[in-house]
Amino acid sequence: MKRRSGIRLSLVTRWSALVGTLLALGIIIALALDHFLPGRPWLVFAICMVCVVPISIITMRSQIQPILSLFRALEGTVASYKDGDFSLSLHWQQNDELADLIEAHNALGDVLREQRLGLVQRELLLDTMVQNTPVAMLLVADAGAIVYANAAARRLLNDGRKMEGHQLKDILAGSAPALSEALGRGGDGLFSAGDGEDEEVYHLARSHFNLNGRKHELLLLRQLTSELRRQEVQTWKKVIRVISHELNNSLAPLTSLAHSGAELVRRGQTERLPQILATIEERTRHLESFILGYARFAKLPSPHVEPCSWDGFIAQLANQVRFRLTGELPAEPGWVDPAQMEQALLNLLKNAHESGSPPDQVELNIRTAPGTLRIEVADRGTGMNDAVLTNALVPFYSTKRSGTGLGLALAREIAEAHGGRITLANRDGGGLNVTLILPNAPPH
Repeated sequence: MKRRSGIRLSLVTRWSALVGTLLALGIIIALALDHFLPGRPWLVFAICMVCVVPISIITMRSQIQPILSLFRALEGTVASYKDGDFSLSLHWQQNDELADLIEAHNALGDVLREQRLGLVQRELLLDTMVQNTPVAMLLVADAGAIVYANAAARRLLNDGRKMEGHQLKDILAGSAPALSEALGRGGDGLFSAGDGEDEEVYHLARSHFNLNGRKHELLLLRQLTSELRRQEVQTWKKVIRVISHELNNSLAPLTSLAHSGAELVRRGQTERLPQILATIEERTRHLESFILGYARFAKLPSPHVEPCSWDGFIAQLANQVRFRLTGELPAEPGWVDPAQMEQALLNLLKNAHESGSPPDQVELNIRTAPGTLRIEVADRGTGMNDAVLTNALVPFYSTKRSGTGLGLALAREIAEAHGGRITLANRDGGGLNVTLILPNAPPH
């Protein structure tokens, strides 16, 4: 700490000198009066008091008044620090302990001012980054009030208008139903909003934490449409390579076997022809099965919607794959294409079993609401990370070495052909929840 130059007098020294001076003055006055007024001690004492006391009071006040002013100034600057204003500083002319206190006080103000400036700069940088990110960010208090929303969230949910202070449910009332449903469902997930060319795909991530002793939730909405379209181009390139590879692997042996058969016929050695023809038939059937798997996805017929009795549908499905039915089946029939819906659920249930979930934790739930049918397949497997969630519905995308990547994609095509959609969400405690949301009404 920087020290003042010059002679240093401590407060003890100054006040001791002051008190000593006043005492000496009193003694001198008393001796002088005693000389001029001998034999009158009470009069001498009275005159001394009349002279010395006012002088002492005036002198003491003159010394204490600057210190009291300094204390009031210190109280004011501390109040300013409390309010976040660190621009004030103090000055003390004397070179004593109070000067040390003022220097320490001013040094503290300088440190706090520098820290405040650095904090403001970091806040500006962070706010600039948050406001310019394409990810929509919402901070919501436990009561549902929006505490913070960046520019992307305002554009997506409120036409660019401010959202702080509004209730999230009021904002969602004017948003797309798919968005409102995804936010109300809980957990992370992938969902789509819009129809046809205007369809947009979003990924929702959420986290909970305490802020100033209150529970808050952070919602992150990321638009994945353009990314998915780029991924689809890469996927089509991949599937072309896969098909070309499979065709070459099948056609090359067929060409060789056909040549060998023709050569044996030319030589009259026909005893090996049945074996050659059987091998050709086996390779041809394998190639046919491979091509039909992709053709079935590419040429999905329009669904033939009809009333479907859930009891019979579930019984037939249970004969093919194991699952646990949760909840009561709807009493009224569902309006779906039974064959296509059975194929979609077979794919979803098969994926659930292959996820590493215990077989008795693979669940199927069917429920209806006015005009809506919800079919949920849930498991307790490993779930999906963000990268897999982003690409899971893309045709031919698979994380399994022997997978075709058609299971979820076919379920999505069937759902959309029925006029509905499919959503994916990781479950609390592990596992995945796949939901088919379909219209439930007779076709017009």
